[in-house]
This record gives sequence, C-alpha cells and structure tokens, in this order.
Amino acid sequence: MTKPYGRQTKKQVNTLLRGKDRNHALGLLAQIPDAQLVGHLFSHFYDRDEVIKFRSITAMGQLGKRLVQTHMEKARNLMRRLMWNLNDESGGIGWGSPEAMGEILFQSPALALEYKSILFSYLDPKGNFIEHEPLQQGVLWGIGTYLGTAPQEMDKTTRELLFSHLHSPDPVKRGYAVRALIKANSLDRLTLPAHLLRDSETIQIFTDWNFVPTPISDMVSAMAQER
Repeated sequence: MTKPYGRQTKKQVNTLLRGKDRNHALGLLAQIPDAQLVGHLFSHFYDRDEVIKFRSITAMGQLGKRLVQTHMEKARNLMRRLMWNLNDESGGIGWGSPEAMGEILFQSPALALEYKSILFSYLDPKGNFIEHEPLQQGVLWGIGTYLGTAPQEMDKTTRELLFSHLHSPDPVKRGYAVRALIKANSLDRLTLPAHLLRDSETIQIFTDWNFVPTPISDMVSAMAQER
C-alpha cells in the first residue's frame, strides 16, 4: 500500500510541475526530501504531456546538483539508475533518461568528469549506441544540453556523428543536432550544410519552462548572424 506521505508528495510534485512559474516550482520541489522526490520525478519521465516530462527532467538536474553537494555517492547512484534505464536488460525503454543525464551533467561538472564519455557513447555505433529512434532524439538533446556548459568537451567523433544527423529525415533529430553543434560552437558558415538554411520544419525546443516552436532554418540563421 502507498504510504500517505507518498500519495501527498506525488500530488504535490504533479501540481508543481504543472505550475507556470519555473523558479517557484523548482524552489518548492527542492524542499521535498530527495529520497521522496526522485521516484516521483522519474514517473513523470513517462508523462504523455511532453512539457511535464521536460520539466521533470529539469528538476532532476537540480536534484542531481544537490546530491553532488551533499552526498556524491547518491549522485552517482542516480546516474547509474539513469544508465540502467537505457540498458536492454532493464526491460524498459528509458524515456527521458538521456535528457536527464545531460541536464545533470550540465549542472554538475564533478559528475561530468565521470559520466560524459558514457553520454557521448550512446550516439556512437562503436560505443553504447542506442538504436531506438525516439531515444536517439533524447541522446541528441542530452548531449546538446551538456555541451551548453562545456563546449570544449566536444570530441572529434561526437562532432562527426552530430554532423551526420544534420541530414536525418527526422526533423527533430536534425534540429537537436543543430542545437548541440551551436552550443558547442561547432557550426559555422564554412561547415554549415546549405540545406539547413532552407529547412522550414518547425520543431519544439524546450526553453526555460516551456516549449518554443522553432523553425530549424531560424536556428541556423540566428547562429550565422551572430558570427
């Protein structure tokens, strides 16, 4: 039987993730004991509402950061749990796990030293490549998020693999690859595939606390203008 505090916490987490104010929600989520919060955030990785899924991923990044500051081994266990979710032997699919890994590493340089290569390996056919197409989107998002704080960590293999996704028939993968390359300062006029400037497909980019509809061509044009 679910304990009363478990039901109450579940309801509280759900309400906060559906709130409009990001800072208010994250502040109140941080007041929930980490041991109670973590399971409820994981459950929202499977929410049919993509906004709620990505908000829970954002909150998981904050949780990972707190654990690094208070109990490093618990932070490592969180990363291991995310990795296990992406393992075929887990019996699950791992929705949200690569995105959460990227968010946690973005927030926690100490963990990034240990786990960045694993996140990159999910994109590499010679590494721990994830074949499931929707999860590939998540890997691209997670890598892009991490590179936003550590562009210097882009290696040659990851850069080449990201460039290969610029030609994907999946607009989400194209857009997420563009995002990752821009965040790593690895996409410029000289290397820019010309077709991206004409890519009118609109994808949803999670920004701050909500999705923003964004044409891929606009992402590329903004980058080109800045440089």
